[in-house]
Amino acid sequence: MIRLYNEGVFLDHNKIISQDDINYNEYNKDELKKNTISYKILKKHNKSDNMRKLNIVFDALASHDITYVGIIQTAKASGLEKFEIPYVLTNCHNSLCAVGGTINEDDHVFGLSAAKKYGGIYVPAHQAVIHQYMREVYAGCGKMILGSDSHTRYGALGTMAIGEGGPELVKQLLKRTYDIDYPEVVCVYLTGKPPYGTGPQDVALEIIKATFANGYVKNKIMEFTGDGVDSLSIEYRMGIDVMTTETTCLSSVWKTDDKVKQYLNIHARENEYEELIPNNTAYYDGCVYIDLSKIKPNIALPFHPSNVYSIKEFKENAQDIIQIIDKKGKEQLGDIDFTLKDKLTPNGFLCSQAVIAGCAGGMFENITYAADILKGKDIGSDAFSLSVYPSSQPIMFELTKNNTMNTLMLAGATIRSAFCGPCFGAGDVPSNKGLSIRHTTRNFPNREGSRPADNQYASVALMDARSIAATAANKGILTAADEIDVKYSETKYFYNGEIYKNRVYNGWRKENNNESLIYGPNIADWPDMPALGDDILIKIVTVIKDPVTTTDELIPSGETSSYRSNPFKLAEFTLSRKDKDYVKNAKNVKQINQDRIKGVIDGEILKMSNMFKKEFNYTTRDLENIQISSAIYAIKPGDGSAREQAASCQRVLGAGANIAQSYATKRYRSNLINWGMIPFIYNGNYELQKNDWIFVKGIRQAIKAGQNQIDAFIINDDSINKIVFNLDSFTDTEREIMLCGSLINYYKNN
Repeated sequence: MIRLYNEGVFLDHNKIISQDDINYNEYNKDELKKNTISYKILKKHNKSDNMRKLNIVFDALASHDITYVGIIQTAKASGLEKFEIPYVLTNCHNSLCAVGGTINEDDHVFGLSAAKKYGGIYVPAHQAVIHQYMREVYAGCGKMILGSDSHTRYGALGTMAIGEGGPELVKQLLKRTYDIDYPEVVCVYLTGKPPYGTGPQDVALEIIKATFANGYVKNKIMEFTGDGVDSLSIEYRMGIDVMTTETTCLSSVWKTDDKVKQYLNIHARENEYEELIPNNTAYYDGCVYIDLSKIKPNIALPFHPSNVYSIKEFKENAQDIIQIIDKKGKEQLGDIDFTLKDKLTPNGFLCSQAVIAGCAGGMFENITYAADILKGKDIGSDAFSLSVYPSSQPIMFELTKNNTMNTLMLAGATIRSAFCGPCFGAGDVPSNKGLSIRHTTRNFPNREGSRPADNQYASVALMDARSIAATAANKGILTAADEIDVKYSETKYFYNGEIYKNRVYNGWRKENNNESLIYGPNIADWPDMPALGDDILIKIVTVIKDPVTTTDELIPSGETSSYRSNPFKLAEFTLSRKDKDYVKNAKNVKQINQDRIKGVIDGEILKMSNMFKKEFNYTTRDLENIQISSAIYAIKPGDGSAREQAASCQRVLGAGANIAQSYATKRYRSNLINWGMIPFIYNGNYELQKNDWIFVKGIRQAIKAGQNQIDAFIINDDSINKIVFNLDSFTDTEREIMLCGSLINYYKNN
């Protein structure tokens, strides 16, 4: 079904050739790397004269209403005068404005005022989810787009798109570049055709299962090619492509063909088409070989998109698999008595609710196929429910016009507007102990909106819209789409651009500095952030031993995101679903540092002072100048969302570093750096503990000099134990940002 090659491969006239099958010495690997689609796009957008060290300028930017206020505030504090490239501000994450009084709509008003002042594109609430709008209006062959949302993926249209934290967008707005080493490129070779009942989510989940845990494509570009691409519709490709984020790859891009050309023609952008294919012989750093014909309908059980079983396998082995999931759930949720056993009934595995939504599920084709399955049937009048969220108003318009909505509503489904809430826990929250099956992007803990810390928990399983509809037709009893007999209508899509023309504010190149930004009462400026001290004393205030820690666990999504524009209020939720004491303990360390600045030395620090004087030949004056910060220690933090708040909230509370064995994604590591926190790597034998004090002498000079390692000292009672922190390679700009204490400070200083 899926094969991962252990080394690089050659793609020769659309056929994979491994290095074992040829005389490798006859080929110039470095030259043949230039024949990939990825190289051509990166070269076009690179502003440096060195393809090993890329300085990328993007064609467009995109943000939603959880991130754009902070981005604009940061850019404004850094000298913003106008948006230098097209910047799309969508309002799809807090569209419901359900929590916090007026503050959600206040942010929307701020966004519109910013679009008028700086020349942006403002997409009002309920018009489109961010990624569907970008597909319909901005993505095109050979382009690069940067978004402040992790699922910024438009590879199926030949666009290399990257999701990053907000500060990376700030750099683009201020005419700076996105600086990375040239990434490895992995060929994703598709062959065959998906069997009946298998949808794009099924294929995507299979890829995630094969590549996530082993890091096969981590921070790499996935380049899709092969004869199997030809068998897939554009929306099918989009449905696979958007889920590549869950592999932790950097970006993705697909070969283009007449189907891409037709899609762009339908959207009145035929001039955006260009044939993108690898040259006759190209070299890739790895290969994911996929036989589409062997992929069956899948289910990703809690609590990760990589926890994948075929629905057939799960149903045949439900007792054993549920026992495994229950064990993992209890480890993940702590004291919560998590179980899926209560979903097993004499009739089968009973789901609580179903949702088809967002950038992955809410596309036209998925919804029409779901309607075909449900035509003439009903979901029943018991607890099970089905909600459908078309991903844009143009899609909603067409589904209404061709009676698809009538079919769904007659079956008992409820129809909602374009909204990302079910993806991150702000919409269709199931009942306590419920299980929601969703064609959305993630099933991390709390992504459905539950609060395990308050003894409220639910969970999500990811499935394709086709199998969700089959399950709905069976009144919530888990059913794969290949278990039913249905003739799909293959309904043709017609796009109506008048919907956006009549509602979206397009201020690109129409900036007006006389316009005023409109601030609601919840919009607050960023606090001052100190520059990095010569030495740093760190207290570990939280230890997380889970194999992977998501950004949702670092700063919960859902209704907490209503406070996104107020750094102080949002910071109060930091790690609230993982460690209730984190905020209090971090604030205590911050207060110790503030007292130090005033000349008042905390008793705990005084206790260590004699050890410092003896061990490091320090004077009292030296001790007064040591920066004191908090830190978290986690095995592998940062999987999931690109929201920079996962880092900035820690910084607001006085954090100066993270300590980890590795970082799950580049974007989280970048967020730490851009907010002035050092991403230490630690793989030593000493087991770091909560409340450990760690002293790092000469940290400023070490970063300035580009050191790869630095000694650190754990202070315990009357002993000092040396350990070693690794400092992964940083760009010159990243080093300067950490020295300055934040990206905002860096721009002020430059």
